Amino acid sequence: MLHTSVVWMITGDFEGGAQSSPLKKMSEEAHAAAPTKRRRDDGERSDDDDGDGPLPPRAPETRQRSRVLRHEALFLANMPSCDMYEKSLMHRDTVNTVTVTPRNDFIITTSVDGHVKWWKKTDKGIEFVKHYRAHLSPVVAVACSSDGELFATAGADKAIKIFDVVNFDMINILKLDYLPRTLCWCSKKGDAQALLACSDLESPTIHIYDARAANLTPSKADTPQLSLPSLHSQPVHVLQYNSVAKTVVSVDVGGMIEYWQMDFDNNAAVHPRGGVVDWEFKSDTDLYDFKKCKAAPASLTFSPDFSKFVTTGFDDRAVRVFSFRSGKLLRKYDESLDVVSEMQQAGTAAYRPDEMEFGRRMAVEREIEKAKGGQRDTLNAVFDESGHFIIYASVLGIKIVNIETNRVARLVGKMENQRFLNIALYQGAPKKKGLVTHAMAASDNATLRDSEAVDPTLFCTAYKRNRFYILTRREPDSGETANTGTSRDIFNEKPSREEQTVASATSVKLSQGTQAVLHTSFGDIHVRLFPEHVPKTVENFVGLARKGYYDGVLFHRVISGFMVQTGDPLGDGTGGDSIWGHDFEDEFTKALKHDRPYTLSMANCGPNTNASQFFITTVPTPWLDNKHTVFGRCTGGMDVVHRIEKARIDKNEKPFEDIKILSIEVR
Repeated sequence: MLHTSVVWMITGDFEGGAQSSPLKKMSEEAHAAAPTKRRRDDGERSDDDDGDGPLPPRAPETRQRSRVLRHEALFLANMPSCDMYEKSLMHRDTVNTVTVTPRNDFIITTSVDGHVKWWKKTDKGIEFVKHYRAHLSPVVAVACSSDGELFATAGADKAIKIFDVVNFDMINILKLDYLPRTLCWCSKKGDAQALLACSDLESPTIHIYDARAANLTPSKADTPQLSLPSLHSQPVHVLQYNSVAKTVVSVDVGGMIEYWQMDFDNNAAVHPRGGVVDWEFKSDTDLYDFKKCKAAPASLTFSPDFSKFVTTGFDDRAVRVFSFRSGKLLRKYDESLDVVSEMQQAGTAAYRPDEMEFGRRMAVEREIEKAKGGQRDTLNAVFDESGHFIIYASVLGIKIVNIETNRVARLVGKMENQRFLNIALYQGAPKKKGLVTHAMAASDNATLRDSEAVDPTLFCTAYKRNRFYILTRREPDSGETANTGTSRDIFNEKPSREEQTVASATSVKLSQGTQAVLHTSFGDIHVRLFPEHVPKTVENFVGLARKGYYDGVLFHRVISGFMVQTGDPLGDGTGGDSIWGHDFEDEFTKALKHDRPYTLSMANCGPNTNASQFFITTVPTPWLDNKHTVFGRCTGGMDVVHRIEKARIDKNEKPFEDIKILSIEVR
């Protein structure tokens, strides 16, 4: 099937159409509006005569129907949707890869200091399993088998470590006489041998090993079962195996892509056989696109059904989707800095950060471009389980793109200041075990329903960060996450001296209180406070609450569809003092915005005039950003907020019925 490759600028909607010029459009509108008058020949023909006879009926105007993906909402419901990461966990050094193993719910992370960590997915989050010091030098490549049972790491110490994933145990070590560059498992479940391909950092040779074979001479390097020195003309840095077609796809640093199968009888690589591809000559495909653009992808990932693959990289910052069988380019998305800058200036991007934040992000991008190798080469894109969406990290956040409709369906993690790079998607049901009978499926069993609950999660590394980040459908300040009272950045490793200083300062702030319950005459409102972001504002609120300043204070201003305001002991909006007896300054932060309802924010009468009055929004109010200090979010009692919002009010927006804060309990 022939597909036309088009470069689309990424906005909220990829689809565009041909646009006529303004002069042409004005001419057409004028022509349509002007009456047409025919010449009278014999005094009997009117303006409505049809001239030389009846004309055929005008063809109905046809509108080009936009492409629609059926059940798109269901697909998106099984993908992360948060603006901020829920939690992050540590390594001792920069985390460079994260892998979700298929079928067994393990997450494996590696860092540049040679450490490998096993984690197990739970119903909400992950738990630590095991830790290996696998290499004495940086981990340069990892690979997980298609059945999720074997995992391999290659280090700059010229060694490959083979792990049994389910038993999280190291089962073999392969010694090399060259520096490895990338790894790929070339077998599937049930094959007699566990074949592992490894490329050479400095030569185009690809070596194939039996990962389970023991080395009879430990003092020497392992002997590969097959070596391919002439398949490429430059070093290979991407290898991926299509287990359905039993074909390896390799890419060298020059951008040349090759499809091949192993022929052990002739010690060679051969063109794919068995009708798995529709082409014989590469000129019939779009696989030369990288050569034309003088770029090479950093990664290549297959879709779950192996019918497509997606590539991305920093060389030309393009995300390409290819058909495996035809080798044709299906989609190409331009993420270059020039395009992103133009969209920022035009205001057409899916998300538009303020100019200072955008400038900071662009500076990070230029820093990454200057670096060669390392974390730069870990950038990747992945498919969701349906194969209709691709997910990749960009300047603005993690984009979820519908490749059927050609639109950005969702932007995840856009509020964070990290530059995400390597990502892995989990879409399983962590508790699901065993078989489900018809009787079990038909029963109204709460335990069974709970076991089938899914928790879609993105695991991401970030540039120069010794943490990996967990993005789910839960925001960090909602539900169970808020009730733990702990920071979302978990210190599971011994922190550095600098981190200890930051942690000690944070613990002092947290001692002020991170939770509060507003006991009102209409019911309780539970809120989470953010002393780590706005310490002075939270200190003021907690101090006033603990000395009973808010007890008996009215909700004196209520505007339906906007907010409810309180905190004035005079009850008319003109009074109130801070805990220090004078107004205090604003505390604005990019981490806290008026981007959602149930946000607690300080009322004021201008810059730096905060005292005791505050309000709770009932809708997103982004126009209040950088004008009012956000210091909390509601985590419970939203129905109480709406009851207050719906109260009858007078012309001064004050409720006819007194609605009071009885007391505030700080936890």
